[in-house]
Amino acid sequence: MSDFQQQALQLAGQQQSPDWLAQVRKTGAQQWLKTPWPSRKTENWKYTPLAPLQRSEFQQWAAKTTGWQDGIDFLELNATRLVFVNGVFDAEASDSELPAEVVRFGDASTDQQAVIAEHLGRIVDGEQHLFAALSNAWASEDGVLVHVPKNGELAKPLYIVHVSTPTGAPATANQRLLVVLETGARASVIEHFASTEDEQDGFVNSLTEVNVGENAELRHYRINLEEENLLHVGGIHANLQRSARLRGFTVSLGSKLKRIDYQVNHCGEGAHLDLQGIYLPKNKQFVDYHTNVQHKVPHCTSNEVFRGVVSDSAHAVFNGRIHIHQDAQKTLAELSNKNLLTSRKAEVDTKPELEIYADDVKCAHGATVSQLNKEAMYYMQARGISRDEAQVMLSFGFINELLQEVAEPAVRDYLAPRLAQLFSPNTDLLRHLQYE
Repeated sequence: MSDFQQQALQLAGQQQSPDWLAQVRKTGAQQWLKTPWPSRKTENWKYTPLAPLQRSEFQQWAAKTTGWQDGIDFLELNATRLVFVNGVFDAEASDSELPAEVVRFGDASTDQQAVIAEHLGRIVDGEQHLFAALSNAWASEDGVLVHVPKNGELAKPLYIVHVSTPTGAPATANQRLLVVLETGARASVIEHFASTEDEQDGFVNSLTEVNVGENAELRHYRINLEEENLLHVGGIHANLQRSARLRGFTVSLGSKLKRIDYQVNHCGEGAHLDLQGIYLPKNKQFVDYHTNVQHKVPHCTSNEVFRGVVSDSAHAVFNGRIHIHQDAQKTLAELSNKNLLTSRKAEVDTKPELEIYADDVKCAHGATVSQLNKEAMYYMQARGISRDEAQVMLSFGFINELLQEVAEPAVRDYLAPRLAQLFSPNTDLLRHLQYE
């Protein structure tokens, strides 16, 4: 067992947690103990450097701080807002009244506790996902439940903001979300992970579990725009029942350690997944996306599109796996990963995978790694656009196509200028970029 694994269990012992979460915590701790620490020989962690975690001593929980508001830009949209600072609920920054479908674990009624007990830690496989087991061991009152009953609809999007601030010593935050949509239910959820501009010194472990019921639909957005020294391991695990629909969008900057897993299980016929992602590491940052889509039953569809722009000496990893089980006839599954390297020192490892055991399916997957098109650069420079301007326009254009497909206008309008600024922080080149 590694030093970090020992520290993590000590942190679990320091928590105050509701008694009804005791079994989830106990099971998570047991799985955390018996699972070997990943090494470079562990296939799913082959390119992911866990050294930043092992070098730090996380011996305390991060505490809520004040004075962080000036450093955080919120999305401008009509939504229900919940704010957590270093993993601790901030009532003053959150909406005072929550809809009946949304509750913190610590405020859950007896019926809501029953829903949490039924689903929490059951959608994710803690034996296969090490940091999910850790999240179970760290389950606390600051988790969030979204439970939409049969044929119900969340009146407004739920906007959950997780803010990280430096605490003076390496500290941890555990962030947990459980979404349960009953038959015919609909909801839109935005998870926004942000930090102040100060150099961060913490570790965030975040886990979202989703059960989309029969003929239900969830639109889920995950935005990771933290400062580059923050360590973050996250996961989104979803079960899709008959004719369920999950439409997901994710965007992430890099950091010393940034790892995000998507595990989606098609459990009912006619289920559909539409997942799009953007990653933008620069400097010496690292980012790793692992997706695993399990087609277990017939007549299901999935479409994944991920694009990355890797700059400077940054390193990106994308591993996309589609598993078609023997009974999953009439499956339609597509996966595309495209990468743009804007520096000779930039690096990307991409690995699309198809594992097919059914014979009546349509599947496609592909990955590309390229540099800026020389002909396009020449064409733009020949028309009076400087080399720097051309590089910015081509780089942003590479991801702008996905941004324009984001269904929630407030998310699209928030991200477009901020991501464009990454390519041109010190000039007025942004005037050339069209967001609409």
